[in-house]
Amino acid sequence: MAGNDSRAKTLNFNVGVLGHVDSGKTSLARALSSTASTAAFDKNPQSRERGITLDLGFSSFTVDCPDHLRDNKGQQQYDSLQFTLVDCPGHASLIRTIIGGAQIIDLMMLVVDVVKGVQTQTAECLLIGELTCPRMVVVLNKIDLLPPNKRQSAIEKMTKRLHKTLESTRFKECPVIAVAAKPGGPEAPELEEPQGVPELIELLKKQTYLPKRDAKGDLLMAVDHCFSIRGQGTVMTGTILQGSLAINDTVEIPVLKVTKKIKSVQMFRKPVSGAMQGDRVGVCVTQFDPKLLERGLVCTPGSLRTLYAAIISTRKIGYFKGSLSTRAKFHITVGHETVMAKVTFFGLPPADTEPTPSEPSSLETPFTFDREYSYQDEYVSRQKEAASGPDPEQWALLEFERPVTCPALCLVIGSKLDTDIHANACRLAFQGCLLHGFEDKSYAETSLPQLRIFKTKHKEGQVERVTDDYSVIGRSLFKKETNLQLFVGLKVSLSTGESGVIEGGFGQSGKFKIRIQEGLRPETKQLLSSSKKKGKSGGKGGPSSEEEPKTESQPVSIHLHFKRYVFDPHKKMVQS
Repeated sequence: MAGNDSRAKTLNFNVGVLGHVDSGKTSLARALSSTASTAAFDKNPQSRERGITLDLGFSSFTVDCPDHLRDNKGQQQYDSLQFTLVDCPGHASLIRTIIGGAQIIDLMMLVVDVVKGVQTQTAECLLIGELTCPRMVVVLNKIDLLPPNKRQSAIEKMTKRLHKTLESTRFKECPVIAVAAKPGGPEAPELEEPQGVPELIELLKKQTYLPKRDAKGDLLMAVDHCFSIRGQGTVMTGTILQGSLAINDTVEIPVLKVTKKIKSVQMFRKPVSGAMQGDRVGVCVTQFDPKLLERGLVCTPGSLRTLYAAIISTRKIGYFKGSLSTRAKFHITVGHETVMAKVTFFGLPPADTEPTPSEPSSLETPFTFDREYSYQDEYVSRQKEAASGPDPEQWALLEFERPVTCPALCLVIGSKLDTDIHANACRLAFQGCLLHGFEDKSYAETSLPQLRIFKTKHKEGQVERVTDDYSVIGRSLFKKETNLQLFVGLKVSLSTGESGVIEGGFGQSGKFKIRIQEGLRPETKQLLSSSKKKGKSGGKGGPSSEEEPKTESQPVSIHLHFKRYVFDPHKKMVQS
């Protein structure tokens, strides 16, 4: 399906160009590129003025297909290899765009300014790379700024430093290559040839593989630009994230709540009859106002869901320094949208999380509504406790400030994008996978009560006195104003070992009566009566012991344990 249908077959390979602002990514893309697609090279006037890319620019160049992709038996034979460069913005505040572009990237090209080295944004790019992409090439750019006599040693030094930085990531040992994409800087006349670019192209060819592409399943296309052609219709350009499309198919634009028919399809300015996952296409559909959809998702009608809340798996991102607190708000990037959401963290109840010594703990407990979870005030991180091993398995409930449209099981990233972009800190906080979405606007009433997240409560009081062998009066467990009726029938235990049941209030001051089914043990009665006598007789302790019965002298304490489900509208107390 890719390329020209009848003749040569072209494999499209998406390379994400990530890097710090001003590291020279756009010049590098320009040096690499022969065909520029619509979106490429900063059509954004704001970006022209500042010389910095503001949207995911796309451009491409085609080379002969390298041998290691040809002789793959059973796989399609390709004649040429098209590199589509996805230039991801370097501005820290544009992380949302980067994450948007990262889901279709087959190889990362991280561009580093050889003079400045790794900066905060570079580290954030690495993280996004780790979350979304299996392979990377590092390009040291601007080597023309190094004095010729020290150039080689400076390159070697920086290469060493980068390998050290990458050691703990999935990209350790990744190739590092030095280039000068635009000798003399962006303003210089186009006289000097770029340095090292042919070698970079060879390196990129070596790094290619046959990406897993699948034409099956629902169509999902990420649109990054939209414009109309008079007399033809509206053209949406973008990349197919999953499934396939063909002329005459009907597609849905969920944000506009409309469906449109595909009139024609182009790939890098050549007409084709269809396209599939991983392809970069222009799709012309029946007319609509392109201003309504600058970027967004297009899909098989009815396949995307609009969610008001979601449950995700969570993993904290190691470099994030803050804590992840329940009830805090985070920027959540899901599908192609970034939206604020309130987060509630929860995990397995303590008994379920201790792995038995014989079996290593596997982190694959599937989420289900059938099980109970314990409420957490914050994400539990082993790092914080200076313990080794992975963090215990945890989930989060996200409650979005506005509904989001996204595919099932997509990647979710939580960040604190309001952190100062100049502060040298990573703002990506956690990542996860969308496990369950709530599509009902009133999900808090209709669905959340089924989510059994509980808080455990423990109250402690004292035995005031014995009434008979089977009952005692207790105090200090409840406030005066507590409605004791709610607690009638709950089990309590005494510090001496007996268990009992709360029978009801006693008098007006929050005291209560406990029935001990098995009867009080003789030792307990002895203990309680001796403490009483001690108080009355003045005991051995002199005059001060008058006050004792009220405070310390009650040696028997009462313990009440129960749990409450966070989303239970009736706030019932439950004992196991």
